[in-house]
Amino acid sequence: MSLRSIMYATLAAFLVAASFVVARPAVSAAAAVRVMPLGDSITAGPGCWRAKLWHRLQTSGYTNIDFVGGVSDGGGCNPGYAYDFDHEGHGGFSATGIADNNQLPPWLAAARPDVVLMHLGTNDMWGGYIPTATKLAAFTKLVGQMRAQNPAVRIVVAQIIPMSASACATCPADVVALNAAIPGWAAGLTTAQSPIVVADLWTGFDAATDTGDGVHPNDAGFQKMADRWFPAVTQVLSGVTPSPSGSRSASPSPSRSVSPSASASASRSPSMSPSAGGAKCVAEYKLVSQWSGAFQGEVTVRNASAAASSAWTATLTFSGGQQVSQAWNATVTQAGAVATARNAAYNGALPAGGSTSFGFIASWTTTNPAPAVTCAFA
Repeated sequence: MSLRSIMYATLAAFLVAASFVVARPAVSAAAAVRVMPLGDSITAGPGCWRAKLWHRLQTSGYTNIDFVGGVSDGGGCNPGYAYDFDHEGHGGFSATGIADNNQLPPWLAAARPDVVLMHLGTNDMWGGYIPTATKLAAFTKLVGQMRAQNPAVRIVVAQIIPMSASACATCPADVVALNAAIPGWAAGLTTAQSPIVVADLWTGFDAATDTGDGVHPNDAGFQKMADRWFPAVTQVLSGVTPSPSGSRSASPSPSRSVSPSASASASRSPSMSPSAGGAKCVAEYKLVSQWSGAFQGEVTVRNASAAASSAWTATLTFSGGQQVSQAWNATVTQAGAVATARNAAYNGALPAGGSTSFGFIASWTTTNPAPAVTCAFA
């Protein structure tokens, strides 16, 4: 074979090979897991536990994550390595304030998290006038709003870092009370689809040496926070499967999440009723927790039909003289033994098979039987 023939044959083989390379479909990268750090100035300003946690996750093989939120620290931690600046920390904000003012839903709508890391409660401690039950009710409302945005959201809730008596005389004991209540609260609210995992940021943290002012961590404190976040966050990341299309789903892994304890077992009272257009509304009641003179309840409203709905109303009929004092994710009014709940602006529309929930705090006296509960679509 002549030299020219060899050259033509080689060129032809190269072009054939190149055509195969060009024709191969592009492999799209898996969607990153969207993680929202949610908190106050301990998360925001500059909240360098985020940088340290990000770095440890990256160096431990958890590289396909994206910290999300409407705030950026602009690299203010300056740790000597790259990290994700985004978060949803707001200096001076409290859990009760965020809940009362419904500030969380628009943040969630913008960030669309798969996972939320929540360190909240520090600003609820000042003055010692907010009861632990009220703080937990705010936590519950925030969880409901997270699930309204993403039913499969996974939530890591921190037992918050301590505060020193020099900064606030009543705060140390109030922090202890909140932290002691969080595991039971989480156990009562966790689900297989949307588990709540508790991160113990209290243990091993010294407010005298790990903060600069008895409240805000120094560099050593931020490192301790990152170290305590890490096992809880990796536990949750192991079960998350983000969707490339932007909608989210999670593979349940109950053995790796908080399971309801016997003391927080739920009593459920489901009912189904037909509504306008043939749509069926299913309402289910759950007793979340109960203490002396008061209790926390939750009602799940589900669209059990093939037709979408635009609004719903749920009715609870109490038989033990219970009185609703506050509610979240719904507007609740009560006349005598009957409490009527109407959807909030952000959770009224339910697709076929879709569901939402609302919670409430109510009083009880000698007994607390479960209410009869029904619902209907407008």
